[in-house]
Amino acid sequence: MTPHASTFKPSLLSRAVLSALLIPASAVALAQESDSDRVRDLNAVTVTGSLIPQTEIETATPVMVISAEDIQMRGFQSVADVLQQASFATGGIQGGQVSASFTQGAEAASMFGLDPGYTKYLINGRPMASYPALYNGSDVFNNISGIPVALIERIEILPGGQSSLYGSDAIAGVVNVILKKNVDKGEFSIRGGAFSEGGGNSLRLTFADNFSAMDGRLNSLLGIQVDDRAPVWGYQRDLSRQYNQNGYSAPVAARDFVVIDALTSDYVFADPNDCANTTGNFKGTTQKHTRAGYGSYCGSFISPGYRTIRNGKESAQVYSYTTFDVSDTTQVYAEVMGLYEESEYSSGSNYAWWGTSSTFGAYYDPAYPDTLLNLQRAFAPEDIGGKGYRDIMSTDTNKALTVTLGANGQLGDWDYSAYVSRAEYRLTEHSWVRFRDKIDNYFLDRVLGPEQGLDPIYGAYPVFTPDYAAFYSSIDPADFRSFTGFVDTKSRTWDNLAHVQFSNTSLFSLPGGDAGFAIVAEVGNEGWDYSPDSRMIEDPETLVSEIWGMTAVSGAGHRSRYAVTSELRMPLLESLTVSASGRYDAFDIAGNTVDKPTWSIGVEYRPVESLLLRGKVGTAFRAPSLADAFQGLSGYYNSTVDYYRCSLDGYLPGDTDDCSWDNESYFGQSSGNPDLKPIEADVWNAGVVWSPTAKLSFAVDYYSWKIENEVDSINDNDLMRGEYYCRTGAAGSPVASCDDILSWVGRDANGKLVSLYTPKVNIARQELEVVTASANYMLDIGRFGSLNFSSNYTSKVSHELEPTPGAGTIDLLRDPYAMWYYDSYAKTRVDASIAWAKDDWTTTLYANRIGSTPNYLAYAGEGYDYVHSSGAKAGKWGPYVTYNASVNWRATDDLAFSLMVNNLTNKMPDHQASNYPGTSSTPWNNYYYDILGRAVYLEAKYSFGK
Repeated sequence: MTPHASTFKPSLLSRAVLSALLIPASAVALAQESDSDRVRDLNAVTVTGSLIPQTEIETATPVMVISAEDIQMRGFQSVADVLQQASFATGGIQGGQVSASFTQGAEAASMFGLDPGYTKYLINGRPMASYPALYNGSDVFNNISGIPVALIERIEILPGGQSSLYGSDAIAGVVNVILKKNVDKGEFSIRGGAFSEGGGNSLRLTFADNFSAMDGRLNSLLGIQVDDRAPVWGYQRDLSRQYNQNGYSAPVAARDFVVIDALTSDYVFADPNDCANTTGNFKGTTQKHTRAGYGSYCGSFISPGYRTIRNGKESAQVYSYTTFDVSDTTQVYAEVMGLYEESEYSSGSNYAWWGTSSTFGAYYDPAYPDTLLNLQRAFAPEDIGGKGYRDIMSTDTNKALTVTLGANGQLGDWDYSAYVSRAEYRLTEHSWVRFRDKIDNYFLDRVLGPEQGLDPIYGAYPVFTPDYAAFYSSIDPADFRSFTGFVDTKSRTWDNLAHVQFSNTSLFSLPGGDAGFAIVAEVGNEGWDYSPDSRMIEDPETLVSEIWGMTAVSGAGHRSRYAVTSELRMPLLESLTVSASGRYDAFDIAGNTVDKPTWSIGVEYRPVESLLLRGKVGTAFRAPSLADAFQGLSGYYNSTVDYYRCSLDGYLPGDTDDCSWDNESYFGQSSGNPDLKPIEADVWNAGVVWSPTAKLSFAVDYYSWKIENEVDSINDNDLMRGEYYCRTGAAGSPVASCDDILSWVGRDANGKLVSLYTPKVNIARQELEVVTASANYMLDIGRFGSLNFSSNYTSKVSHELEPTPGAGTIDLLRDPYAMWYYDSYAKTRVDASIAWAKDDWTTTLYANRIGSTPNYLAYAGEGYDYVHSSGAKAGKWGPYVTYNASVNWRATDDLAFSLMVNNLTNKMPDHQASNYPGTSSTPWNNYYYDILGRAVYLEAKYSFGK
């Protein structure tokens, strides 16, 4: 297929930026080529962030490019590594390092501290299928674990709102992962690695090769990546192997066997054998402990070690890209991506226990009159038997398949591209559980004994005379297996899309050159189905399930959509280019049409050859996600202030302490809401790119977001205030329409509060301002080779959130409590690398710096001026810097070896432990810092064929 010829003459700025994009750290030797060589290659460059093919590298839309060589030389082992360590990753995330998170088997990333679902992820320019499970139990996101990192050509990152080109979800930005379309030679590589602290041993095999037939008209690339990675257990790291030994309070062992006074929270020590029958648990470390102010119990310090802090993983990824040249102007193609991945993890003993509170609330023992009691005991590896916690690890099995059939070609002066795509993602969560009836009956038979009526205090709780000696004893593994097992939650998403694009790079002439135009039409549908094991669904009356300590919420739905997009790029003068784009998206959700037009206007001004001034203004949006619209109904019991009835007695909101209706019990239900409106954002950015020489460039950009109509579940307090405003006409801002609010508050015939319905609503807003900067420099040092310097910097200028209308704004950069509650934010983040290349050798040193973050006491004390009674103070943890290093040697034209050392200095957040109490099992901020330590990887790559 013959491309259009280009008559582009590169500017100094374009050559400098192109050098930064195309001459990565691992190939600095290319810097020794002449400028004319680079000029000839420039014609092949396609700019991302625009629908119109063009030859300017830097436009009104800043683009960060991370090449395959960058990924290799900086030591990144996965797409998650790349994105989580990028300078724009200023917010914490959930994942495998967070025990019992909703998506512990998945990997996510966010941009600038906005929700992961606010970033649009593309593979080869096409949307990824959403992960079937929900981030934090409520939000749709993309699992980036299953992208074959060894088959990536480059990753292009577009910060800022991009909905006018890419549609829904592109609020924070767009990440486009571009996979290889061909390889110069066949490739086979093997990579192995391990952590110096233990655990996490890994092996990766990669194969890629081209196949050609029919005189070169038929070409196909086949790529395969296979990974095997062991988990990292808590007991393999000092910080996580036991309860905090270096905190501001004395270390406290786990309450593995404890009787708790339900009225005072004191401990009642009832073991006639003084913990003698428990000492074999947790490798013989369980013993009697006394906690000051509470009492005595049996427990171990090392129980936190039996969780994973990094998932184990086995995966296979297959990628194929095949083209057939029908003629000189028409090419058809087929692309197939397949994933099979198993992630295994353990949440540890904190989530493997039994107690009376879940089923009975509490119990009464005549031997301890005037109070109520609760039993609580954790299961040790000895109770489990076999390999202990390794035998009860949960496993998430991911199966994904994407098939795309398309054609590219030319019709006269127009280029066209058309494709149809089907993406499907299936997830099976094979979760370890305790069966409610079986486990309760086991302890009723062996410990609690028969129920003997109701308590004499409240007349509501069962009376037992437990056998405490049996309670303070180990369990036979056969008994443990009798009341535990596994259940499967099956879920899936799918996305069908048809896409047609026409573009013309020379629609008409202007003083600055030819104007370009592109138009796109899309139509598709997508679906989501989350189906937990029926035993995990809660009973609508008792609100418990057949699984002890766990419930799940089902949900399913689909939506159809269509969109039309256009873009016009106009070089008004040789130094001035204006681009404009507009898009209209419409979604059919449960019979409701949700539509949103978005637009953007960009300006590029080049007063001199080496300087670019740029800016862009527009809008972005996110359509209601399928989970937000269709998440199933769940129930709960709670109490709240009845502001309306208090007002009838003369008590206004804010002054209800003496009101008789200030603690009204109710039955609540929550669910998704198909009537949600889109999340909307006004966005703009402005910046400058300066390239004084062809080998030196700087860029600084400023971004602003104003986001409205964010979705969250309405809380009872806001709903009751809204009812008060609606019924009385008092001044205020109801969280929804009065018709909705009045229908969501249920009262009996006497006006007593009975029920509340608290669905997801458009309720919150936030504003964010960010500055980013980058610098690239290449230095030829003659016979000593060449050097390449690269750095990226992000600073959040401001970030404010208004969670509900009229609630006031929360400063997410200066309020330490909010910084932890909503996310684990850092104000600044920097990454930088220096690479040296000489002959067949290249070496790179990469640094990543997280700016200061609030410490734990600043969060717990809700301010930086808080001082704990121990003398420990609230404040900030200082900047945190880690280094990666790599060496590559090309032994022959076909054989290369690589050594990569990640976290070169074995840096860990040990210093954070002193700011946590001795009761903490996680004495570091595990949403933003990891404790994996130094990792060493060796790789051999062999090239074969022509």
